[in-house]
Amino acid sequence: MDSVIEALPRYWDGFTMTLYLAVVSGILSLVLGTLLAAFRVSPLRSLRFMGTVFVEAGRNTPLTLVFIFFVFILPAAGVILPLGTTPAIIALTVYTSAFVCEAVRSGINSVGVGQAEAARAIGLGSVQTLTLVVLPQALRSVVPPLINVLIALTKNTSVAAGFAVVELTATGRGLSRDYPADVIWMLLGVAFFYLVITIPSGVLAGFVERKVVFSR
Repeated sequence: MDSVIEALPRYWDGFTMTLYLAVVSGILSLVLGTLLAAFRVSPLRSLRFMGTVFVEAGRNTPLTLVFIFFVFILPAAGVILPLGTTPAIIALTVYTSAFVCEAVRSGINSVGVGQAEAARAIGLGSVQTLTLVVLPQALRSVVPPLINVLIALTKNTSVAAGFAVVELTATGRGLSRDYPADVIWMLLGVAFFYLVITIPSGVLAGFVERKVVFSR
């Protein structure tokens, strides 16, 4: 147990890196995923095709392969990304935005057709109907599943440990190597810091879901 207390500064560094990856990638994924959802319900076939290809490729490709693409394949092709956390953030964003898209799209499909028809009847165009009428109603209903996607994103940041990013999993691996007699305690410490992020997020998801059901 004393070794865990001694390692707290290293745990904290790994925790802040994991939190940074999760927050930045989460925000970017929400933006990109919502845009992709708009593509997938667009009346333009070309936009629907682009959105579908991106989402299906993203959902059906292992996250490790996405990391390999941005960390190794792109530089080999001459596309050099900034060193550090940038490739990890891009990989996590691309992967997670596909799941955000499907959550938002399901919310859009749950909005009654009459809402869009009424918006068009008062002269709103397709973009205005989507942004002013449909999306506000859809996003309220998909907040709980979106939070679950972001919880999964937090756990997925552990993949970055295999690509030279020192987050919680990489920290735990280093501590297990430095304190071989306390490996179990070291890994329990890693699990604890993950729970510090995921459990409050789960509680928030439940609270929001109850508020949404009540508002309906």
